[in-house]
Amino acid sequence: MKLDSELTLRILEKVGVYSNRFSIPEPKMLLTTKEVLDMPRKMTEGRRTSAYKYYGVSYLQHNLVFINVRKIPDEKILENTIVHELIHMRFPYLAHGKRFNKLVRQGLKGKSFLPYRKRSKTLGV
Repeated sequence: MKLDSELTLRILEKVGVYSNRFSIPEPKMLLTTKEVLDMPRKMTEGRRTSAYKYYGVSYLQHNLVFINVRKIPDEKILENTIVHELIHMRFPYLAHGKRFNKLVRQGLKGKSFLPYRKRSKTLGV
């Protein structure tokens, strides 16, 4: 796909809608490999120079998501990639697999998720 201001706006709108549904803070979006390389190395460590190989990459520690718009062939894959990366943000403890893919499908169908709350240890009295 070719990135222009209209597509950028559509992507940001979708990210806002899905972030709200998934109860996560809206991540900073990077839409070109140049934007990834312009970020401080510390923020994109691990998949800095290989990001161009993927449709999308989540940088969980810094609330960043890269969507490789140039590599994505159509709107359906674009939306799937956005949801896929935001599911990583919402469920950071989940690896790819059946459960992860199920959550992506549910997200695409409009499911909302409650905020993630870490379990705290309570002391028995």
